[in-house]
Formats: sequence, C-alpha cells, structure tokens
Amino acid sequence: MEKKLIGIDLGGTTIKFAILTLTGEIQQKWSIQTNILDDGSHIVPDIITSIKHHLKLYQMQPSQFSGIGMGSPGTVDLKNGTVIGAYNLNWKTLQPVKTAIEKELGIPFLIDNDANVAALGERWKGAGENDNEVVFVTLGTGVGGGIISNGKLVHGVQAAGEIGHMIVEPNGYLCTCGNHGCLETYASATGIVRVARDLAEEYAGPAKLKKLLDDGQDISSKIVFDLAKEADQLALMVVDQVCGYLGLACANIGNLLNPSFIVIGGGVSAAGEFLLDRVKKYFLKYAFPTVRTTTELKLAQLGNDAGVIGAASLALTFN
Repeated sequence: MEKKLIGIDLGGTTIKFAILTLTGEIQQKWSIQTNILDDGSHIVPDIITSIKHHLKLYQMQPSQFSGIGMGSPGTVDLKNGTVIGAYNLNWKTLQPVKTAIEKELGIPFLIDNDANVAALGERWKGAGENDNEVVFVTLGTGVGGGIISNGKLVHGVQAAGEIGHMIVEPNGYLCTCGNHGCLETYASATGIVRVARDLAEEYAGPAKLKKLLDDGQDISSKIVFDLAKEADQLALMVVDQVCGYLGLACANIGNLLNPSFIVIGGGVSAAGEFLLDRVKKYFLKYAFPTVRTTTELKLAQLGNDAGVIGAASLALTFN
C-alpha cells in the first residue's frame, strides 16, 4: 500500500492540515484555530491532538505515513526541528517542535520556514511546473520569499530568501527590520496603503481614492487595485509606483539567479494579470537582456493550499 504524507501550514490565526499522496494530491484537509495564549504553549499539543483525532476518524495508522512536514513563521533550525522568534505565535523562546511531534505521533517530522514551504508547494504542484529553478515571492501583510535552485531550497547560513528586505529605495520608508526602503515597505498590503496615503497628500485632482483618504476612510490594498482597474487616476499612480518597485526587485532576482520562473503569490496577487502585466513592464526595463528572455514571471496557482502541499513535500525525503 502506497504511503501518505501529512502537510501542516502553521499560521497566526489558523493551522491548516492535509493528507496527501506521494504525488502531491490532497485527499483530506482540515483546519483548527491557532491558540496563541500562554506564550503559544498550546500550539504543538493542539497539532498533535488534531492529527490523532483525524487519523482515528479516517481509520488510519501512523505506519501508513512516510512523514509529516510543517511550515512555520519565525527562525527555524532545520537540523534540530526547533523554532524561535515567531512573534505572531507568541513563540519568544525556543520551541522543540520536532521532538514533541515525533514522540507523540511516531511519524518522522521535518519543518521549514513558511515562505520556503509555500515556494516548495508552488514549485511542485503549481506555477513552478516542478522546475529545478524557481523563486517564489509572496505579497501579504509583509513580503516573503523562497528560492529553489538545483531542485533544492536555498537556505544560506540562516536567512536566504528574505526578498522583502531587498532595498528598492535607498533612504525610503523605515522598515520593521531597522533599514530604510525595503521592498516590504512598498509592496506588502500595508505598504501599498502607506504609498497611497503619501501620494494622496500631494495629489490635487478629483479621484475616488483621494476622497476616501481625505474622508478618513480605512482603505486596503484591494481597494487601491479595484479603483485602479476603474481607471482612478490616483490609484493608478499608486499601483504604478508599487509595481515599479516589484519589477525592480524581480529584475534583481532574475539577474542574480536566472530562475525559469519567478512566481508571485500572497493576498496582493489576487489583483491578477492587472498586477502581473505592470510588474512585467518594469522587470523587462531593468533585467539583463538574457534574463528577459529566459526568466518568466507568473502568478501563483495554489492559493491557500501552497503551504500544506509544500510542507508535505518536505516529508518526501523519508520515502
């Protein structure tokens, strides 16, 4: 009987689970709320309880699984299977995730950073077409990334793939990392709103986005893109600036790594081709000539499933 994989995508609000075949097809999936109370001490026990419950529900045994893979925020020690500094989980101290899960479930376990894991998912079953050279850029509350080269994740010494902290505007906005002008401060969901507020202060024409901001309304990156699609002049200026920075970053990635695909995902990528076409324009402007013709920009295809699929693929090494 062919063995199965379990993928876990650990987020600040929900924990997603999936049971997959060795070819990456999802057979079952479920999710639970993330309980971050008491310094996040309930998270790992909740994961164990949930997996035990569902194995019983599906009448499955631990011996039927090759392994469990998990994507987590924070700084992950791959070798020891620990996580530290995942502040949205209240994990301020070292969490021995691997030890606890293997002891309770008796299934081999691997863990990696959540952006890396999403990159693996898109590479394996999504826009990356299982190519050996893929870079994934995720645009959400922040900007994350994962680099796959020669078919393997690039980890560097500890922090490779921090695409959100590529400087795109020297002396630009202050970032939470302490630097100025990081891509994350412009192209994340929060960054786009920040750009909109700044440009609105200098904008004098009639624009719906300007009126919303002047009236003190809360806006989102989705509202900015929706208005830009309706040809709102100010919204188009915001989108153009954001896509300029994204295109520059993608050109730098392309010039450095020359992957087959740079895949753009995360919540902001829901703007679709409207976003992609504008990023491509700037990518083509800044990229090295050979890179322009060999590296393709694409939209992510897996949505919320990228995390569990990529996490499960970590466990393929046990097969």
